[in-house]
Amino acid sequence: MNIRFYTVIILAALLLTGCQAAKEKPVPSMPLAEPPQLLTPEMQQANPGSLFQPTNADFLFADNRARRVGDIVMVNIVENATANNKANTKSDKDSSIDLGIDAFFGKSSVPVFGKIGNPMLKASSGVKFKGDAETKRENKFTATVACRVLKVGTGGMLQIEGVRETQVNDETQYLMLTGLIRARDIRDDNSILSTQVANARIKYFGEGVVSDKQKPGWGTRLMDTIWPF
Repeated sequence: MNIRFYTVIILAALLLTGCQAAKEKPVPSMPLAEPPQLLTPEMQQANPGSLFQPTNADFLFADNRARRVGDIVMVNIVENATANNKANTKSDKDSSIDLGIDAFFGKSSVPVFGKIGNPMLKASSGVKFKGDAETKRENKFTATVACRVLKVGTGGMLQIEGVRETQVNDETQYLMLTGLIRARDIRDDNSILSTQVANARIKYFGEGVVSDKQKPGWGTRLMDTIWPF
């Protein structure tokens, strides 16, 4: 009877697992998220009497830092994050009660409930609790990605977005970045740190053999789902 019962449970779990909708792998697409709305200034009119137009990329005295839509800026990703959290809790409580009748009219033993001897009442309780918790997290991420200026907002605000795809054998790595930067924060070498990117969204993930090996097998996931302990 027990064998049939467990067999039915296992078969039902396998059937429910098979009926579960297969999860589709996320397909990297642009943009990563809904970009924030920026106020785009009006386009400047070309001056027919000038050799250098503001809409052209080449200037006589200006540097090559990104400032217009379509320009490229190098973003140096330098992310260091460390967090520590520790908590200790300790409580101790003891209580006791002792009530009794030693003698009743000269008798040391008063059989109140049968022959139990002296009617005594004793009770004691103790509660102790001690809890320790500690968490520590440390992240370090260093990379470089070229981003393109999508929009130019008022006050020199630039909306940027960049994607980097690297494939080695059967493993594909994706690096994506979006955010807002200020034109005055761009260095002379046309680069900027990721710590200066507002509303930054940085994603780094992979698809392939290495990523698949990091996941437990379907049997292990099934046992984790139905195992009650």
